[in-house]
Amino acid sequence: MSATASRRTGDRVRREPPRPTRRAPGNTRPRRRVPRRYLVRRWAVLGSFTFVVGVVVVVFFTPLLGAHDVEVSGTEQLTADDVRAAAAVAPGTPLVRLDTDEVAARVAQLPRVDTVQVRRSYPGTVRIAISERTPVLAVQAGDGVHLVDGTGLDFSTVKAAPPGLPVLSAPDQPSRAAAAAAVSALPPALTALVASVAATTPVDIRLTLGDGRLVVWGGAEDSARKAAVLGPLLTRPGKTYDVAAADFPTVAE
Repeated sequence: MSATASRRTGDRVRREPPRPTRRAPGNTRPRRRVPRRYLVRRWAVLGSFTFVVGVVVVVFFTPLLGAHDVEVSGTEQLTADDVRAAAAVAPGTPLVRLDTDEVAARVAQLPRVDTVQVRRSYPGTVRIAISERTPVLAVQAGDGVHLVDGTGLDFSTVKAAPPGLPVLSAPDQPSRAAAAAAVSALPPALTALVASVAATTPVDIRLTLGDGRLVVWGGAEDSARKAAVLGPLLTRPGKTYDVAAADFPTVAE
């Protein structure tokens, strides 16, 4: 009996399972191709990340965008170098890391400085704008003439008082501050008439004009109102002008 006949059972034929196909040596399964779109996206993300890291390093940790120049404006008696020295901005300090409030605080320690503003100006400039204190009174002392601003602050000592600055006599800081507030309220035309100011207490301020006339000012309260009243009052003849009560001024011979 043949092999084919031996595998037959009645009319039914038993078939052998298909044999697995052998691959030739070295013939491996083909790899799945990565879409080009995915590769482009991946390289774009990597490039963006590298760019951002580079910008952060340049801005925060290198002198490329650092402080290379300090510009100063608003000086009168001070010099720009005085302000730069007080600001103490280290050359090359990255601007983004510069503490402008701290720089302003250092500049504000200069006695003559009234206000100060500090700002960054890219790519490499720090701009400092100041305003200096304006003297309204002069105080004679053993070491020279002390200049006093409108708040009563003694901010500078000079050899001689600036022309036209009233000379102050006051025993303490509260009296000095009150006298400074009174003189600050005067318009320039009236300030030019005042030769000296005496403040024995904060509520007893007297102005002596260049022609010898006396103005009884009283305290520093209502100084603006008193200054407005004093102008017309001085047109009347007299030796003593009392504006301590601004609503009831008097003139005496």
